[in-house]
Amino acid sequence: MIDDILYRVTLLGILKKKPEESLEDVMEILIDTGMYEKPEATKVFDALRASGHIVGEGLSFIGVDAAQKAEREFKQ
Repeated sequence: MIDDILYRVTLLGILKKKPEESLEDVMEILIDTGMYEKPEATKVFDALRASGHIVGEGLSFIGVDAAQKAEREFKQ
Protein backbone atom coordinates (compact mmCIF):
# COMPACT_ATOMS: atom_id res chain seq x y z
CA MET A 1 0.00 0.00 0.00
CA ILE A 2 2.60 2.59 1.06
CA ASP A 3 4.56 1.78 -2.08
CA ASP A 4 1.69 3.19 -4.14
CA ILE A 5 2.60 6.52 -5.76
CA LEU A 6 -0.39 8.31 -4.19
CA TYR A 7 0.74 7.35 -0.70
CA ARG A 8 4.34 8.34 -1.34
CA VAL A 9 3.41 11.72 -2.83
CA THR A 10 1.03 12.34 0.07
CA LEU A 11 3.75 11.55 2.61
CA LEU A 12 6.14 13.85 0.76
CA GLY A 13 3.52 16.61 0.70
CA ILE A 14 3.10 16.31 4.45
CA LEU A 15 6.87 16.30 4.98
CA LYS A 16 7.21 19.51 2.96
CA LYS A 17 4.25 21.33 4.51
CA LYS A 18 4.82 24.71 6.10
CA PRO A 19 4.48 24.91 9.90
CA GLU A 20 1.31 26.98 9.61
CA GLU A 21 -0.34 24.45 7.24
CA SER A 22 -2.61 21.74 8.57
CA LEU A 23 -3.03 18.25 7.16
CA GLU A 24 -6.35 19.44 5.75
CA ASP A 25 -4.46 22.20 3.90
CA VAL A 26 -2.04 19.64 2.46
CA MET A 27 -4.96 17.46 1.40
CA GLU A 28 -6.63 20.40 -0.37
CA ILE A 29 -3.37 21.35 -2.10
CA LEU A 30 -2.95 17.81 -3.41
CA ILE A 31 -6.60 17.66 -4.50
CA ASP A 32 -6.14 20.98 -6.34
CA THR A 33 -3.24 19.48 -8.31
CA GLY A 34 -5.64 16.86 -9.66
CA MET A 35 -3.76 14.05 -8.00
CA TYR A 36 -6.95 12.66 -6.52
CA GLU A 37 -10.53 13.52 -5.56
CA LYS A 38 -11.64 14.28 -1.99
CA PRO A 39 -12.99 10.74 -1.25
CA GLU A 40 -9.75 9.13 -2.42
CA ALA A 41 -7.67 11.70 -0.52
CA THR A 42 -9.61 10.95 2.65
CA LYS A 43 -9.02 7.23 2.12
CA VAL A 44 -5.26 7.76 1.65
CA PHE A 45 -4.96 9.98 4.74
CA ASP A 46 -7.03 7.53 6.82
CA ALA A 47 -4.85 4.62 5.67
CA LEU A 48 -1.68 6.55 6.54
CA ARG A 49 -3.12 7.28 10.01
CA ALA A 50 -4.09 3.63 10.50
CA SER A 51 -0.63 2.44 9.46
CA GLY A 52 1.03 4.84 11.91
CA HIS A 53 2.65 7.05 9.26
CA ILE A 54 0.56 10.07 10.34
CA VAL A 55 0.25 10.98 14.01
CA GLY A 56 -1.65 14.06 15.06
CA GLU A 57 -0.92 16.87 12.59
CA GLY A 58 2.30 15.43 11.22
CA LEU A 59 4.37 12.41 10.37
CA SER A 60 5.61 9.79 12.79
CA PHE A 61 9.18 8.54 12.61
CA ILE A 62 8.17 5.84 10.12
CA GLY A 63 6.22 8.45 8.15
CA VAL A 64 9.24 10.75 7.94
CA ASP A 65 11.43 7.83 6.93
CA ALA A 66 9.01 6.75 4.18
CA ALA A 67 8.63 10.36 2.94
CA GLN A 68 12.40 10.85 2.79
CA LYS A 69 12.77 7.57 0.92
CA ALA A 70 10.13 8.73 -1.59
CA GLU A 71 11.92 12.06 -1.98
CA ARG A 72 15.20 10.28 -2.79
CA GLU A 73 13.42 8.05 -5.33
CA PHE A 74 11.74 11.00 -7.04
CA LYS A 75 15.05 12.88 -7.33
CA GLN A 76 16.69 10.03 -9.24
